[in-house]
Amino acid sequence: MKFFDEARIEVHAGKGGDGVASFRREKFVPRGGPDGGDGGRGGSIIAVADRNINTLIDYRYARIHRAKNGQKGMGSDCYGRAADDIILRMPVGTVISDADSGEIVADLAHDGAREVLAKGGAGGLGNLHFKSSINRAPRQFTHGEPGVSRYLKLELKVLADVGLLGLPNAGKSTLIRAISAARPKVADYPFTTLHPNLGVVRVDDNRSFVVADIPGLIEGAAEGAGLGHQFLRHLARTRLLLHIIDVAPVDPAADIVRDAKALIRELRKYDEALYRKPRWLVFNKIDMIPEAEREKRIKALLRQLGAKRKSYTIAAINGEGCRPLVYAVMDHLQTDAPRKTAERRKAKVDAAT
Repeated sequence: MKFFDEARIEVHAGKGGDGVASFRREKFVPRGGPDGGDGGRGGSIIAVADRNINTLIDYRYARIHRAKNGQKGMGSDCYGRAADDIILRMPVGTVISDADSGEIVADLAHDGAREVLAKGGAGGLGNLHFKSSINRAPRQFTHGEPGVSRYLKLELKVLADVGLLGLPNAGKSTLIRAISAARPKVADYPFTTLHPNLGVVRVDDNRSFVVADIPGLIEGAAEGAGLGHQFLRHLARTRLLLHIIDVAPVDPAADIVRDAKALIRELRKYDEALYRKPRWLVFNKIDMIPEAEREKRIKALLRQLGAKRKSYTIAAINGEGCRPLVYAVMDHLQTDAPRKTAERRKAKVDAAT
């Protein structure tokens, strides 16, 4: 099935039912008084995160979602029936924003998260509410309130612990195949990855993490070159980025250092917060370099990149160096989690004081 990570929809909540002006009329009750009931509540539109859904394709074709109106009130103190709510099930990680203002309406960050996108209108009041000592036969009633209507933008940001970043054909898909059960397409031409792929990396029986592979970036992506930066949103929730660098490019004229720096510039243009995430350098295709030259080549690249970052050398095609990388990533994630929790708690305390 094709992967869809964006959609635009309309949601229209139902109108509340009108109240009614009615009077009790029975043979031996000459002044029965008002008995008009209230109208029912209009149906609301509710979004629910469902881990069994992984794409927004349903909302590419079903764009308009309209709830029913509440039932009108009736005599004999009978209230109108409330309309059923409409539940829209979406993938975990969906961010919903107002299409006009850009305001975030909901962030469905975990399974089962619920958010009311459009609230149904309240039902009107029947005339029994207007009875008083000086108004024994009220004929007033109110109409039901209109439901909320909105135009919304849906964006799916996949939930992953680690994101793979690199140029086309750097070996990201090969790496995710080597360390997880995911099987993205691998070929010897650029842009074989056309949509994000997720893989679960099992380190041992009790430890695992999720890695995301996105289509490769090229210089000028921020201006729309290649596949543009449309998929970078999927790295927003990651806790660690692995910058995959091809140390043995097919094109002998390729400048590894220039291309690596250009990719980081594109990352910064897109989002400063994403640029500041922890990022490790992973030099791939080391098997293509004679063993005697490897250390010298890697040291030269690190010196030219000027990056005081963790670095690893791997050959994803045969798994060389992948296990040490996986264990290092797992250790980083486990060490980072308590720190993040402490920071969140401190932020809450500061906000409270």
